[in-house]
Amino acid sequence: MVSHPEVRHISRCSIKPEFVSEESKQRFHLTPWDLSLLSAHYIQTGLLFSKPIATNDPSITIIDNLKDSLSRTLVQFLPLAGHLVTHKQEDPPSYSISISLDCKNTPGVEFMHAVADVTTSDILSPIDVPPIVQSFFPLDKAVNHDGHTLPLLAVQVTEILDGIFIACSFNHVVGDGVSYWNFFNAWAEICRTINGKQDHISCPPILQRWFLDGHGPIINLPFSHHDEFIDRYRPPVVLRERYFHFSSQSIARLKAKANTEDNTSTISSFQALSALVWRCVTRSRRRLSSHQKTSCRFAINNRSRLNPPLSPDYFGNCVQPAGADATVGEVLNHGFGWAARLLHDAVSGHSDSKVRESLEAWMRSPLIYQFRKHFDPSSIMMGCSPRFNMYGCDFGWGKAEAVRSGSANKFDGKVSLYPGREGGGSVDLEVNLPAESMTALESDPEFMDAVSPSQHQTH
Repeated sequence: MVSHPEVRHISRCSIKPEFVSEESKQRFHLTPWDLSLLSAHYIQTGLLFSKPIATNDPSITIIDNLKDSLSRTLVQFLPLAGHLVTHKQEDPPSYSISISLDCKNTPGVEFMHAVADVTTSDILSPIDVPPIVQSFFPLDKAVNHDGHTLPLLAVQVTEILDGIFIACSFNHVVGDGVSYWNFFNAWAEICRTINGKQDHISCPPILQRWFLDGHGPIINLPFSHHDEFIDRYRPPVVLRERYFHFSSQSIARLKAKANTEDNTSTISSFQALSALVWRCVTRSRRRLSSHQKTSCRFAINNRSRLNPPLSPDYFGNCVQPAGADATVGEVLNHGFGWAARLLHDAVSGHSDSKVRESLEAWMRSPLIYQFRKHFDPSSIMMGCSPRFNMYGCDFGWGKAEAVRSGSANKFDGKVSLYPGREGGGSVDLEVNLPAESMTALESDPEFMDAVSPSQHQTH
């Protein structure tokens, strides 16, 4: 039997903000976008770096610097140091959830230091993501509602033989992908300037939550117990997880092809790539009938779509799902540009008025997303974004080698988009499919003709 490498935990501690003023101790109310994610998993994304050079002072380790800079960063990202609280009232009946910050009675941020006898090549060279990567992430299987008793942010720093992996499990109720990467970049910024003790960050977060006029800040949910809306979903089959690289030239060709086929110039790179994935993944699911419904969903950032717009530094959730529906036969029998047009229309129709209408509808009938109910194995969900500044996270050791994610929020048809390391509009796709469907995708000419060689894979 082949033995697999294991992650060994060296230490564990709680990191709290360097200081919290009395006026900062408060209750952070949650919006419909925040509350709708109570049953989803934490965001789990991390960065792999080459082995950092030791600090000039041998008494100060890289781990010390990461802890110190994290404590300083939390001063500006206070909700991450809090915990969820449920407020119930009998008369009149009410059930609300918020973030409470009281540094004397709060878990703070969990920080773990670990080691593993693997190399960068062991992580990046295999065709499928090796299982050890999931062991780099804390709070496995936790759903966001668990933030009542678990920390809202947990960090694991794993030293490997020739590098270091920084992984965060970030409660999705606290913020979306934009918020996550704003935090990660702020932490890196403070860490790389820590010798000068600078706590300034380029993009301070805006912590004040945005609510629809006439609603909030306290939102009462129509529940009496969390068992009514929590579903601890795990995929019913083992999924293969693989990365596919698309160079900027390949993305440009896809965009040009989609626009040519649809006789337009308005289809974006994201819409073209998503249409390709929708078509090819649908084709790889060979048991689907032509009349079966399928959809391509993605999360739209509402910050710039609201009128007036919210700041890019708004800290919280400001995304909602959108997408297109069709039958399997329509997606496969029409051209590539047809599918891209459907996705373009879904994005262009996502206006300020539509956002507000959807929030009004949510207030009338609150919905907590559950994978089992709201995602089906004939559809795909495009998550994350290649616009996030992942490779700009410089802790003082230079650019990361790669982005990888944990097991959270993964199911048949979940696809995550990351920027390619070389930049320039290149994209890495993380695709999760059952083995049979992944094998079919790997032999799909339309898909593989668009895939570019990866600098990491040797196969």
